[in-house]
Amino acid sequence: MLSSNIKGVTNGFPLRIEVVKVEEKTVEINADFLKNMFQKIDWKALTEASRSMGYTELPEESEFSLLESDEFLSRFHHALLELHLEEGALVCPESGRRFPVSKGIPNMLLHEDEV
Repeated sequence: MLSSNIKGVTNGFPLRIEVVKVEEKTVEINADFLKNMFQKIDWKALTEASRSMGYTELPEESEFSLLESDEFLSRFHHALLELHLEEGALVCPESGRRFPVSKGIPNMLLHEDEV
């Protein structure tokens, strides 16, 4: 859901992920939460982000009927809530500006000339 807010950038989403280290953390699955989040997710951005972190189990296309599948919910849950970028960078698709990620926290602060 993060995007680049650099002055002059008109297409700052989705940020590309450069991975140095990914951690997987176990989170209890909540089907109701996933079903509510599904309609708010940019599916293409999620699948690209997941793939950049080495997770290729999400389908290219999505539709509401998939929410009836426990297997799909499990894969969606894993991609959305259990994969964590610990070290690396988020890169603006338009400007190429890299925002470093350290210990799971992205530094999205802009330089003076970017505000």
